[in-house]
Amino acid sequence: MVDLSFEDRTDFENADRGRVASLSPGVVKAADGRVVWDNDVFAFLDGECPDTANRSLWRQSQLCARQGLYEVTEGIYQVRGLDLSNMTLVEGDRGVVVIDPLVSAETAAAGLALYREHRGDRPVTGLIYTHSHVDHFGGAAGVIPGDNPDGVPILAPAGFLEHAVAENVYAGTAMGRRGVYHTGVLLPKDATGMIGTGLGQTASSGTIGLIPPTRDITRTGQEETVDGVRIVFQMTPGTEAPAEMNFHFPDRRALCLAENATHNLHNILTLRGAVVRDARVWARYLAEAVELFADGTDVAFASHHWPTWGRDNIVAFLHEQRDLYAYLHDQTLRLLNQGHTGTEIAELIEVPPALAAKWHTRGYYGSVSHNVKAVYQRYMGWFDGNPAHLWQHPPAAEAARYVDCMGGVDAVVDKAKRYAADGDLRFAATLLGHAVFAAPDHTAAKQALAKVFEKLGFGAECGTWRNFYLTGAMELRDGIRPIPTSIAGGMAAGLSNEQVFDSLAIRVDGPKAWDTALTLDWEFTDTGDKHRMVLSNGALTHQRRTDRTTGTPDATVTLTRPALFALLAGKGTEGITATGDNGALGRLLALLDQPDPNFPIVTP
Repeated sequence: MVDLSFEDRTDFENADRGRVASLSPGVVKAADGRVVWDNDVFAFLDGECPDTANRSLWRQSQLCARQGLYEVTEGIYQVRGLDLSNMTLVEGDRGVVVIDPLVSAETAAAGLALYREHRGDRPVTGLIYTHSHVDHFGGAAGVIPGDNPDGVPILAPAGFLEHAVAENVYAGTAMGRRGVYHTGVLLPKDATGMIGTGLGQTASSGTIGLIPPTRDITRTGQEETVDGVRIVFQMTPGTEAPAEMNFHFPDRRALCLAENATHNLHNILTLRGAVVRDARVWARYLAEAVELFADGTDVAFASHHWPTWGRDNIVAFLHEQRDLYAYLHDQTLRLLNQGHTGTEIAELIEVPPALAAKWHTRGYYGSVSHNVKAVYQRYMGWFDGNPAHLWQHPPAAEAARYVDCMGGVDAVVDKAKRYAADGDLRFAATLLGHAVFAAPDHTAAKQALAKVFEKLGFGAECGTWRNFYLTGAMELRDGIRPIPTSIAGGMAAGLSNEQVFDSLAIRVDGPKAWDTALTLDWEFTDTGDKHRMVLSNGALTHQRRTDRTTGTPDATVTLTRPALFALLAGKGTEGITATGDNGALGRLLALLDQPDPNFPIVTP
């Protein structure tokens, strides 16, 4: 067991360094008066850690809850504590270059206003997205108009738009639902509820949008100048996001590490769901960052947490982060090649004591346990090779059989309570999970499982584990509270026609469409694009129409891109005309399924 040095106040000193001012009150509202961000609710963190929270996570949340405008170095400022992520502002010749405009337009606008209050009314002369996660681009319309009429240069890593869409639109409904657990957004903000995610406190709930990039960064060493600010880029694809980049300000001796090196162990696979990341290349890019930039750097900052000052401190920080990801990757591969499964490896691996004693390697956001399983998954997939696990029953059917073998739900609940009383909360949760899935209306089983989840949550060092456990307990007790999701809708303007049609294909009810054959041509009057769409054997495919496209469609649909977005949002067919089979489009729309943003998780 590693003995953490709670007397070490270095992180607190760095988190407070350069503070200019705070937003007072620390509340941001939408135009209709709805509160979309409230950092003041975390004032309870100023007190001593109670027995309802892990002391290490409590400390991390105290640091993440600091809010305001901070000077990083001359001409570079950060807004922290106004959303899950940080917004960085780099002063140029004429205005200010914004890096990562938070989750929501409202919080980004409030952060920019706080900056301008203390640094003058500088125009936004550039925008940089470090990577393709929504908390780094969703608030863009809060710093520049959504249609970017002034042509502000917007820089992003190559592949940014594709990956932003894939994560937030294609699987957006399921990720949004799991995100409720991940961020603990519905939990009370108090010592028995949500105290933070480890990466930041939580995400704002304002208006999410996407303004497409105007300039791609495609190679390491690429140099761009924006409003007189020189920037040298390092491509880091496959690390914390599929499209991500670090970059250096040589004239300011400052390094932006995006989300590749923050003050915690990050995720190889997030609990909300994502593409599995590559811990091997992650470690290598951190080593490369030291090689490329360390000698010209006096401060390193990221899109979460607080900066690190001093070349030697930066190098030590990056080397330890490098070693952390490399160790988890390599030891997982070593053990899987000895025949261990992901679950077994997660129990076997211990982080080296010298690393585990560092605050910035602790698993506040990504845990060693689920990261090791993610490395296993990347190489070996979901199947552990044991034929007994090849064709198991789905959870509810399996649970019914387990419960039957153990003598009924009441007997299972009694056994689980004994395990919980003996301190084996993990197995108690397993037993009670079977009981609930076998008999979802069994009140005693649900209440017992909620109590076990609560205890597990109170003890978790990982913020997202705590949020998952406590949200599960809340839903077992109170049911599912519907929550609106709007990420995909807010990003519509940034989607290509192909991406819109891909998202349409995902919604086709395959079995219902087995016997329907349709061919539709789509012609966009505002862009000139032409597409051929084919429904066959329950699969909806599409491609751009060219001179080589043959055959006669059932119908030709003529429309604009805004009309397409309105159609898919269920707002009718105004502005859309069809020639040929007038009923073809309606038959297609009738085959579309509606995703469920509030599907059950802890019950069947």
